[in-house]
Amino acid sequence: MSHALIIEALRTPRGRGNDKGAMRSVKPAELLAQQFRALSERTGIDTALVNDVIIGCVTQTSEQGANIAKLALVSASWADSVPGLSINRYCASGLSAVHLAAQQAMAFDGLAVGGGVEMMSRVPMASDQGPLTHDFEFQQNTALVPIGISADTIATQEGFSREQCDAYAVSSQQRAVVALAQGRFRSVVPVLDAQGAVLLAHDETPRAQTNVESLGALKPAFAAMGEKYGIDQLMCQRYGLPKIDHVHHAGNSPAMADGASAVLLASPAAAKRLGLHARARILATSTVSIDRTLALTGAVQATERALAQAQLKIEDIDLFEVNESFASLMLHFMKHLKVSQSKLNVNGGAIALGHAMGSTGSALVGMVIDELELRKERRAVVALCGAAGLAVAMVIERV
Repeated sequence: MSHALIIEALRTPRGRGNDKGAMRSVKPAELLAQQFRALSERTGIDTALVNDVIIGCVTQTSEQGANIAKLALVSASWADSVPGLSINRYCASGLSAVHLAAQQAMAFDGLAVGGGVEMMSRVPMASDQGPLTHDFEFQQNTALVPIGISADTIATQEGFSREQCDAYAVSSQQRAVVALAQGRFRSVVPVLDAQGAVLLAHDETPRAQTNVESLGALKPAFAAMGEKYGIDQLMCQRYGLPKIDHVHHAGNSPAMADGASAVLLASPAAAKRLGLHARARILATSTVSIDRTLALTGAVQATERALAQAQLKIEDIDLFEVNESFASLMLHFMKHLKVSQSKLNVNGGAIALGHAMGSTGSALVGMVIDELELRKERRAVVALCGAAGLAVAMVIERV
């Protein structure tokens, strides 16, 4: 059976997703265009041969609206013949884009690009004002609650303490700091300003000074909301809990970030025809949806389904890159799949490195291939969950 090949996977550094972010002066279309330019320069492809470009972007409004995928292609001076499509599968968008692009590459025996972009410093989360965040009547009728409260509910169900979640968050920070010092993120493309000067060359969000004591001083982020709007009561009734233990705060939740990423995919025949050397192949993908109210545990089911499709077991996987949506979700993933922390997010995750929502999934592809190559290991799983129960996973094998 032939599999789609990953020729190259690039990403920007992740910048702070606020007014202090180093990349804030760059518009989203230009940030993504820089990745497209780097992709064509590094691989030497004739862009007119690319069948499709699919880009994840969650907040598709303002500067990220109007099909940013196609507009960034125009900005990057790619051939006018290349189509562009913007998709939103919440936090799983970037990996879904890679999955769909791989299907396009195989279906047309050619090239395709999957990737993502999100600039939370310029287009704040929920500024599209969709019903998930801005229609209270809809939220009540559908029991779609803020995901932070979902994360706290999962921690309560599983018995994960504030101390366990904080310890995981500190580990993520420490791993990211070490990875940056060792130069382990080889797929990062520095971001330039309009004059060609480097604005940011390394991930900006890790905090080396973070420790359990500093995190212990932070107040729970979702307790007041849960009580004020009756959401805690709803969750207790729905899941048979005496109370919700609010364990998450800014320090053990994903950091908002700016970022863009792009992955070039090819069919095996197209790669051979064009003289392109693959870094990895995609063995399997899966997309699932679970309980919409709990929402965030779907990375487990998505991983199980992708592994079954690839006819592999947990023990066959060398590395797991799972978006750190909240600390309790990483504890949940390890517990239910019996995955050792020694294999999970070995260079830190979104708690430390930041979560540029539409870009994270495709950025993780490059990150995990970098690490497979450095370790000379074989297989990895990339997985993300998103709002309303959505989740995606992919099994990758180093070539």
